[in-house]
Amino acid sequence: MLVMPIVVVGGIGLVCSVVLVIAAKVMALPADEIFEKVRAELPGANCGACGYAGCDDYAKAVAHSGAATNLCVPGGAGCAAAVSAAMGVEAGEVVEQYAVVRCSGNCYSTEPIMDYEGKKSCAACNYFYQGKGSCSHGCLGYGDCLEACKYGAIAIVDGIAVIDKSVCVGCGMCAKTCPNHLISIIPKSSTVFVGCSSHDKGAFTRKVCKNGCIGCKKCEKTCQHGAITVTDNLAAIDPAKCVNCGDCVAACPTGAIVTCESRCVSISSAEAASAINAK
Repeated sequence: MLVMPIVVVGGIGLVCSVVLVIAAKVMALPADEIFEKVRAELPGANCGACGYAGCDDYAKAVAHSGAATNLCVPGGAGCAAAVSAAMGVEAGEVVEQYAVVRCSGNCYSTEPIMDYEGKKSCAACNYFYQGKGSCSHGCLGYGDCLEACKYGAIAIVDGIAVIDKSVCVGCGMCAKTCPNHLISIIPKSSTVFVGCSSHDKGAFTRKVCKNGCIGCKKCEKTCQHGAITVTDNLAAIDPAKCVNCGDCVAACPTGAIVTCESRCVSISSAEAASAINAK
């Protein structure tokens, strides 16, 4: 009595298996060899610095839509050369970039306005009146950017994030994570940047941060190359025009304009300094 149902069910299973095998072979899509070659040369950071959602999307765009082969910022020139070789085209130039933190509000130049006891996260702290510090535009110092960085290029020193230019690949993951939008990506050829993001009036900035930009325009007047403009009380430097002469750094009365050498310290030095300051 029980044999027949077992035979019937087993027969149905066998037939279905055969049908599925045949369907898999007949309906299988051909392997996308070009995509696979390109994808194999990408680092897999999925940072979006190339302008696409991730490495898979970029590889598809290169393989089938004619996207440029030199858009992978983390991969640099080596990656561009490998992707170009996979596509059989000439490699284009890659502009190397790195991240800078546009804040100089360390623990020596700003004051806390509350004792924050919540989750140790910049995003969480930012919900409380835009942070615990006197400057609502400043670095919150809990290291959300540090956690986002896959390359170990960021450390927290004296309450603010610092970035090691020699390690940073310019992927931009830290910039996307910062709730105050303090991190910018600039060409590695640029060594001078504005270490402030506040658009508050100068008088108020002086009260909340000793190192903040007060919009005095001395840097704008000093620059002989037209690389600096002051808009809404905040200076901005155009990397395409800046020649890294440092005149603006010397002219800034608050030290808001800084050089890479003074701020983008090595992570080993940053961690050592942080340990010393913590004692």
